[in-house]
Amino acid sequence: MLYERLKQTRTRIGITQVDIAKALEITKSGYCRFENEMDIIPLKHLIKVCNILDISLDYVFSFNDLKQYKNINKEIDLKIIGKKLKEFRKEKNLTQVELAKFLNIDQPTWSIYEKGKSLIGTPFLYAICSKFNISADYLLGRIDKSPLKKENFK
Repeated sequence: MLYERLKQTRTRIGITQVDIAKALEITKSGYCRFENEMDIIPLKHLIKVCNILDISLDYVFSFNDLKQYKNINKEIDLKIIGKKLKEFRKEKNLTQVELAKFLNIDQPTWSIYEKGKSLIGTPFLYAICSKFNISADYLLGRIDKSPLKKENFK
């Protein structure tokens, strides 16, 4: 299950669904729907939950078993995210159209993400990171160095 690690970490450290829901300014049942994978958690909420639980997105997505990175940036900056998404796409020699097609979205939507005008959707971030073996935390500017380097881990 995609969000099993959220639930495990939350219960291990004694934070309730009510606590998380209050922090996100949503109902407990709304948060419960995310944790039970009945609804997709918006990325802005997922980042906030990761910050509260002090875990990385890569850990939540099961991309690795490291719960934390050193010096994680807890703030999100749409311009930085857009820049990293564009850099990633160009490094993979993909056009906006090709990447949009892979994600089953239109090219103008992808362009909005690259311009930093909107936060990429959780399923799109997950799909990119899974397919191209890249860190979600890195693409979102939460870590600066390659997550494959040992000095970047706690």
